[in-house]
Amino acid sequence: MSLSAVLARIDDQLPTATERLMGLLRIPSISTDPAYRDACQDAADWLVADLQSLGVKAEKRPTPGHPMVVGHIDGPSDGTGPHLLFYGHYDVQPVDPLELWNSDPFDPQLQDSDHGKVIRARGASDDKGQLMTFVEACRAYKDVTGALPCKITFFFEGEEESGSPSLIPFMRENADELSADIALICDTSMVAPGVPSIASQLRGMLKDEFTITGPRIDLHSGHYGGPGLNPLREISRLITSFHDETGRVAVEGFYEGVHEVPDDLLRQWETCGFDEHAYLTSVGYTQPHGEKAYPTLVQQWARPTLEINGLWGGYQGAGSKTVIPSKAHCKLTCRLVGDMDPDALRAKVRKHVEDRLSPDVTIAWDQDLEGSPAAVMNIDRPEFEKARAALSDEWAREAVFTGMGGSIPIAGYFKEILGLDAMLIGFAQEDDAIHSPNEKYNLSSFHKGIRSWARVLDALAG
Repeated sequence: MSLSAVLARIDDQLPTATERLMGLLRIPSISTDPAYRDACQDAADWLVADLQSLGVKAEKRPTPGHPMVVGHIDGPSDGTGPHLLFYGHYDVQPVDPLELWNSDPFDPQLQDSDHGKVIRARGASDDKGQLMTFVEACRAYKDVTGALPCKITFFFEGEEESGSPSLIPFMRENADELSADIALICDTSMVAPGVPSIASQLRGMLKDEFTITGPRIDLHSGHYGGPGLNPLREISRLITSFHDETGRVAVEGFYEGVHEVPDDLLRQWETCGFDEHAYLTSVGYTQPHGEKAYPTLVQQWARPTLEINGLWGGYQGAGSKTVIPSKAHCKLTCRLVGDMDPDALRAKVRKHVEDRLSPDVTIAWDQDLEGSPAAVMNIDRPEFEKARAALSDEWAREAVFTGMGGSIPIAGYFKEILGLDAMLIGFAQEDDAIHSPNEKYNLSSFHKGIRSWARVLDALAG
């Protein structure tokens, strides 16, 4: 069998593959809104039928929320090759504000743009278009050779955009069935246009929230202004203590578990095509404002952060109300890297705040805790270099191992629950407007994404 025949089949069938994707995009599978529960069922049914058309033994599995889709197919009759687990999600974000869309978000359109043809619809990039790049690669492989190059388990969820409440219990209950040699995830973007990327690390997340209480009631600022401790002033002082003048987080022990970027990986990042100027100016910045000792890309991918996400208290209405408020509130998050422990870090952040409280102030912490460690991929595994070479061949440009500033919890869950390393390969672009009006997926991303997965499958099976 020649890989070139599979690639030729992909090129020839692109219009048909695109129309199949349009069919999935027409289903308004908004997971967070109960009004679309039936649509989520329909999307799962659509995927089951599509996988079954490839000879995959696929089923819709019930959960307390939206269903999972699980499918299995064997590879060559001699049983050679690895067992791959491919993950994606069929649910999408709400479309609000609808008036900002230039077309119906669930009436997908193939439109002209500065990027050539784009597929415009909710879910086009996140994650239906990306999910279908892998499925279409499998379809072409099966059409040409009669079989897939290795054993594959398909695992699609319908709650990724609403916090995945059913995911962990389902994975634990079905761990044996979902076991494989390595997991593949297509829910990421390329570091720059035309630069194929494999995410080698994702930052983790820690969330917390606290309330500062001073006087038992709001006070008249004419009566208590001066001798009265103002919780808003107190919380401002505490927040300014989180960072020093160089941008480093000043919480004692905050950087425990943080590692420097290896030189060989740093060299890849330096030549990956990242446009720092465009990255900053596109949102109105003229310079980076993080740790001064590290370049922008390292700050985004490989350094931890402590950010204030919400701060409020006192009178919020029109005009003025001359009070010293009784309470002030703060929401914060930390992005984690390396081996940082979210539970240990939470204790350090809370100690930092509590050690600095003034007299006559009390503090209450939110008890609805969330935290997940960073996911660091074992890129020394041979599969990673095989995939990188395959992507380099398709894009005629060296593929790079990148970091990601955000968090994709599923990668950590695969490691924690199933013992699987995960390989994250995606073809989205930074301007795809995921979660926003007028979401799009470049037709070239869809086309070359399919070709890329065919090459990766061939390389991993080889």
